[in-house]
Amino acid sequence: MKTHLELVSRRAEELGDHRREFIEIGRRAGRFPRAVANSLRRVPGADISVWCSNDYLGMGEHPLVLTAMKEAVDRYGAGSGGSRSIGGTSPYHILLEQELAELHGKEAALLFSSGFAANDGALTVLAGAVDDCLVLSDELNHASIIDGLRHSRADKKIFRHNDVDHLGQLLAASDPARPKMVVLESVYSMTGDVAPLAEITAVAKHHGATVYLDEVHAVGMYGPEGAGIAAREGLTGDVTVVMGTLGKGFGTAGGYIAGPAPVVDAVRTLSRPFVFTTSTPPALAAGALASIRHLRTSETERTRLWDNARLLHRLLVDRGIPFLSDMSHIVSVVVGDDTAAKTASALLLERHGLYVQAINAPSVPVGEEILRVAPGAVHTPPEVEEFATALDAVWQELRLPRADRRAPRAA
Repeated sequence: MKTHLELVSRRAEELGDHRREFIEIGRRAGRFPRAVANSLRRVPGADISVWCSNDYLGMGEHPLVLTAMKEAVDRYGAGSGGSRSIGGTSPYHILLEQELAELHGKEAALLFSSGFAANDGALTVLAGAVDDCLVLSDELNHASIIDGLRHSRADKKIFRHNDVDHLGQLLAASDPARPKMVVLESVYSMTGDVAPLAEITAVAKHHGATVYLDEVHAVGMYGPEGAGIAAREGLTGDVTVVMGTLGKGFGTAGGYIAGPAPVVDAVRTLSRPFVFTTSTPPALAAGALASIRHLRTSETERTRLWDNARLLHRLLVDRGIPFLSDMSHIVSVVVGDDTAAKTASALLLERHGLYVQAINAPSVPVGEEILRVAPGAVHTPPEVEEFATALDAVWQELRLPRADRRAPRAA
């Protein structure tokens, strides 16, 4: 019989291909590619242009953000010095939470060290601290949501992805007096489609359910001042708790929730990932604060992002290259085979200097492998056209299936 260590080691070997591919990318570039979209850097032997970054707006290199972080390092040092309740709170933490609450039109906000920790920590409390709570969760919700609900031990039912009728049926079949919470994302990270938020919040309201909305892939990019899809649709008041990240549209790192003050205070008091974790460094909080303040007044980055996304949508449709949804800036190009997706990614890198990571199981189901393309605000239209041309060449070389040359149906 194999020991536990031997079994873990064998599993690590099975999963080692992805790690080796990533290390090879770094070796070829002379460094790991930066996380900035279109971070084209001349280095010995390779130029790499990144097309799968989550720094959608390029705020990770914005001068205002960098200046704020440098000044904060000089003033407060590299780390926070402890958890938020024991020496780890600086003025930047307080100002950032106030800014986030104002951005989302909520009474209070709470910072976490990551978006994963925010979902895990908040949902564990919100679903688990209420007796007999029933949670209705979209089937494509992120792993951090799944983990938070699992840790809460609350009763959970899964509704089919973006299926309002199915959600309504599950709610109607539950005890009207039972506490209920609907948990979903606004923009889904792998499919790139957008939740029918108006319909979902209406159904939830009809059945007396609160709504917890993950806006990770929307904050900064959508809605007035970058407040997200709920704000764009005029539904801020119909969403009880908004969860977001600082590590994507805002270009830094960390996660947060925003909502009614009593709800936020409950999470602040009971959430283990918040209470027992060293807080976000003051410099990161300062950089995030500068990023949010800029994006609340600037439409330039959002306009460039969406112009590039629409251009890529059109170019892929013209070439018959299938992708899942044209509802957002996330352009998930459908390959449908693990080996082919990895080969396409490798060819784009080796032949064209374009880095797009192949996405396979468990991030997507087996047989639904994709290239998750993220045209960013700092790409230029000619670069988008060059990317589409390169992808078309790879598609032809690998003889991958073409789509009907019409706009894709939203996933």
